[in-house]
Amino acid sequence: MSIKNLKFRLFILLIIAFSSLNRGMAQFQVAAEYRPRTEYRHGYKSMVTDDDKAAFFTSQRMRLNGVYTLDKLKIGMSLQDVRVWGDVPQQSSSSNQVLLYQGWAEYLFTKQFSMKMGRQELKYDDERILGNADWAQQARVHDLALFKYEKSFKLHVGLAFNQESEKTKTTDYNIIGNYKAMQFVWFNKKIDALGLSLLFLNNGLQNKSTDAIPVFKTAFSQTVGTRLVYDKKSISLFGATYYTTGKDITLRDLSAYYATLGLSAKLNDIWGAALGWELLSGTSQKEKKANANYTNNSFTPLYGTNHKFNGYMDYFYVGNHLNSVGLNDLYGNISYKKKKFSVVLTPHIFSAANDVLNPAVSGKVMSKSLGTEIDLVAGYKLDENIQLSGGYSQMFGTETLKALSGGENKATNNWVWVMIAFKPGFLK
Repeated sequence: MSIKNLKFRLFILLIIAFSSLNRGMAQFQVAAEYRPRTEYRHGYKSMVTDDDKAAFFTSQRMRLNGVYTLDKLKIGMSLQDVRVWGDVPQQSSSSNQVLLYQGWAEYLFTKQFSMKMGRQELKYDDERILGNADWAQQARVHDLALFKYEKSFKLHVGLAFNQESEKTKTTDYNIIGNYKAMQFVWFNKKIDALGLSLLFLNNGLQNKSTDAIPVFKTAFSQTVGTRLVYDKKSISLFGATYYTTGKDITLRDLSAYYATLGLSAKLNDIWGAALGWELLSGTSQKEKKANANYTNNSFTPLYGTNHKFNGYMDYFYVGNHLNSVGLNDLYGNISYKKKKFSVVLTPHIFSAANDVLNPAVSGKVMSKSLGTEIDLVAGYKLDENIQLSGGYSQMFGTETLKALSGGENKATNNWVWVMIAFKPGFLK
């Protein structure tokens, strides 16, 4: 029996066992999600040249989610399969892409205080710093212990320490892209129409030297900040600021900041509008070239749902544009929603937050303008559990963006996608 079949059968056995319990004592919920998405990419994440051919594919995510509740105990499990259509031969006997996406247990010491341990999503505020990155088919989860107190205010404390195996010596960590250790404290309080959040996050990344015998050190950075939201009738105002200090993964001094302001308005029952600005500080290329001991001034949004921000074509902070010149993003949108149909049009005007050097002229600083992106997204609710959506985006890049990420700004850089999400709940 393959591991894939074993996991699936185990989950089904758990469903049968839990659902057979006394329903007056326990609750068990099972839901599924199937989400295929077809994409046409010609300039997605970075600009293309005139000779580059477009990419076209369909990816999908399949999940089976279960939550069991009994008195003060909750147990959650989610199995996930992510694949691209055609990435496995039709008669493969070794395909094993079914993984445990979430697996956690939560105990309620009191109605206000609980502890949740295991593999779980983290979603806070607008998900700029901590989010589940749900647009990505694989999404994002963390292995940690989470302590929660929720009454007149909310206070969450998360503690994580990662290792790739059971070791007998050292705590060196070799999985690239993960933190070795992470702790955070999140506070949230609502006062009438005002919502206040505070966040402190200590992030430990494993530094590995290039010596013949590698030396491992943990580089710790600290991010602290606040977010304010004011909701009054049809108007919503928000602002946030964060500051990061400590060391980056190369053990270089780190001093970076983030700021955002925005508002959204419901014009009537159908139309809405929004306007916002976001700044992520960056490191000057001129300073990097002149000073080998420069300070890293590039802000990193850590473990947020970055696809939500800075344009849907993911040119910035979705596995790219890290430790770079930063970003200014001025954006607005207009939205229409009536019954089952909705559409949103969002333009972004991008510029660098610090100096970009001209690669063709030594020492010359380029214009900070990076270009304009237009995003159009539409959705239609076919059924209570079925949502159809799609979008078109186009990037009008500049010579400066070309210098940063390559490609050709005069080429047509666009992206088209269509997705349908089925989310039935079939056992409760």
